[in-house]
Amino acid sequence: MDETNVIIRPLITEKSTHQQATRNAYAFEVNPSANKQQIRQAVEKLYSVKVTDVRTMNRKGKPRRGRYRMTRTRNWKRAVVVLDENSRIDLF
Repeated sequence: MDETNVIIRPLITEKSTHQQATRNAYAFEVNPSANKQQIRQAVEKLYSVKVTDVRTMNRKGKPRRGRYRMTRTRNWKRAVVVLDENSRIDLF
């Protein structure tokens, strides 16, 4: 799988911003079929940093009310990537 297809987008939330400052950990939405090794290689290649740890979680879609029936948002995968203490990513 290509590196640009593994990482979908960085997640900029209040929790992820706090983790960036305190733990040097960054959150990304990733391809659901990507494994931890592919995520590690993609982040290291795209951002030129050294990754020490990758944690992943599969997020279930939430139920939403449609016009005539209940639907669901899509399922997605989240990865929290911890970087080496000398590495940083500038997201904005």
